[in-house]
Amino acid sequence: MESDLSLFQAALLGIVEGLTEFLPVSSTGHLLLSGWLLGVDERFVDLFVVPIQFGAILAVLSLYVTRLWAVARNLPHSAEARRFTLAIILAFLPAAVIGLALHGLIKSLFSHVIIVPIMLILGGILILLIERFHPPSEIHRAEAMTPLRALLIGFCQALAMVPGVSRSGATIMGALVMGVDRRAAAEFSFFLAMPTMLAAASYDLWKQRDVITFDDAGMIAVGFVCAFVSAALVVKALLAFLARNTFRVFGWYRIVVGLIMLAAITLAA
Repeated sequence: MESDLSLFQAALLGIVEGLTEFLPVSSTGHLLLSGWLLGVDERFVDLFVVPIQFGAILAVLSLYVTRLWAVARNLPHSAEARRFTLAIILAFLPAAVIGLALHGLIKSLFSHVIIVPIMLILGGILILLIERFHPPSEIHRAEAMTPLRALLIGFCQALAMVPGVSRSGATIMGALVMGVDRRAAAEFSFFLAMPTMLAAASYDLWKQRDVITFDDAGMIAVGFVCAFVSAALVVKALLAFLARNTFRVFGWYRIVVGLIMLAAITLAA
């Protein structure tokens, strides 16, 4: 993996990854757009984001390790723990199967940066509509997620393979449509992110094992740490934010950023 990426740029991309991974704004989209603004080739951004994603994964794991351990400990004698484990597995499967089957096609989309602002705008409009018309909440805890809802959320997650859609946005909005309240939807999205991101990042890292070298270690370490710290802060802040607010601000944010970037990309073409 060869690039003139500086440590400052690596830190900036790490911060962008951590800040956006668990918000409904598309981390991949923001990384591609950030790389475009920094003048970094999108193929390199795609390579670089793979190892630093482990920082974001570790951040959410560190925040939820106690609850995860409680689920694991209660599996033998708790129907809820077994149902929650099944829910995570079912939600994970669609993206895993589709991702493996269409890996090449999905990666080819990363070379078309124009897709990102279009998806940001469409996703923003969808968030505003869902916040306006979603049904009353029936599920108030992530651990109470039903298997059918989880499977459907998994198919929503698969849509996020298109750059700019947002994995968190697709899963959270899908959950809201299915009667899950905002905090439970966000937390289920966090739980689901761990196996999904771990599997995707590990698979990509294996595929790119001949490209990433030891010379990149310092740059990757900087991005990893920045992604870890910023992701941990964002997860805590988002849950506090949802105690009193909706996701509408993220919908408007996506629309504004999408329109600005669409104009910038069009003018630069």
